[in-house]
Amino acid sequence: MFDLAGKVAVVTGASSGLGADSARAYAKSGANVALLARRKDRLDELAAELSDMGVKAFPVQCDVTDETQVKNAIASVIKEFGRIDILLNNAGAAVRGGVHTLTEEEWDKSMNINVKGMFLVSKYVIPHMMEQKYGKVVNISSVNARVADKLDVFIRHGYNASKSAVLGLSLGMAASYGKYNITVNSIGPGLFESEMTKDTLFKSEEFLKGYSAHCPMDRPGKRGELTGTVLYLSSDASSYVTGQYIIVDGGTSLV
Repeated sequence: MFDLAGKVAVVTGASSGLGADSARAYAKSGANVALLARRKDRLDELAAELSDMGVKAFPVQCDVTDETQVKNAIASVIKEFGRIDILLNNAGAAVRGGVHTLTEEEWDKSMNINVKGMFLVSKYVIPHMMEQKYGKVVNISSVNARVADKLDVFIRHGYNASKSAVLGLSLGMAASYGKYNITVNSIGPGLFESEMTKDTLFKSEEFLKGYSAHCPMDRPGKRGELTGTVLYLSSDASSYVTGQYIIVDGGTSLV
């Protein structure tokens, strides 16, 4: 049920973190993978790694906030593979600050990357899924779409707003495209080490101690602990699951 042999997956934000790990998981499950991100050198390195697994990997430099780049990127993927079965909308950014400190530019960065980018990539992928009457869309939201924190280190109002918008977009897409055999679901990760957190939250022993004390599992998420959920929602194991939001946070949002 989790076999992705012969499928084609598009991963945005594929140059590092969850995007790169998910691309590896797709490849290990047999899928060919199109890798989209701005840093082409990293995409080339990852593509070489995935190719060694016996699948095709296609790196495409793309800024998901630029419609022309997105349109051309998806067209090149279709030309390369002939189809798109899976879309992992993973590209994202977390900008610290509350409404009393955020600049308009900082606010727009959160909304443009986290929401507009997801809209644009979906805009050019969904028609192909509709035509083939099959598609699995997985949108990366955040646990912070539902919960927030009063601690200064966690004040990210633009991030809260944009990741909540991802849930609304996912619901609308799920309701509209289900009749085409397209499922659309979202994932809400809790705290995981990534490029966005390793030099900030993960450098504070005080923060990590406090987080672990609050988390029922007594720790942040480990690398690879999100990919099981990604594979489930990307495979036929979830063929009758759509419009759902799965939180992966070790239970932190429960208490």
